Amino acid sequence: MFRIIKYSQEYRDDMLYCYLSAKDALGGIPRLRDDLFDIQKYYFDNEDMFWIAINEHNRVVGMIGTATVSETDLWLKRLFIKPEMKRKGIACSLLNIVIAYAKSKGITQVHTRFNDDYIEASHFYPSQGFIENGRSDGLRHFIKKI
Repeated sequence: MFRIIKYSQEYRDDMLYCYLSAKDALGGIPRLRDDLFDIQKYYFDNEDMFWIAINEHNRVVGMIGTATVSETDLWLKRLFIKPEMKRKGIACSLLNIVIAYAKSKGITQVHTRFNDDYIEASHFYPSQGFIENGRSDGLRHFIKKI
């Protein structure tokens, strides 16, 4: 069981732990990015959003953010699920929140980009209606028209 809420600073440390856990499960050395240290500045102050999924124990089990780049285009940022919570509908629920948000802003295209070796992402996004739009520098670019 989980619920999705708008990010709140009280969840900062647990959100960072969720991110690090998810990145670690993907292999390699997890690195924290500047945007995760200041969600207010990098998301909310830019009129974008950041949501977290919370389990029944009030722990962060997933996250997603947005980066609006034009009147019609939005990028997904930081869609990560805690490894032990994958395949429970959390990623789909988070993505659906973003799609509803994008539609409310008049966005017509949602973009994402991820490393070639992110096998789960390469299956997840096409299953959600995203179409591959190219590869460069070891990254795959997908777009969903809404």
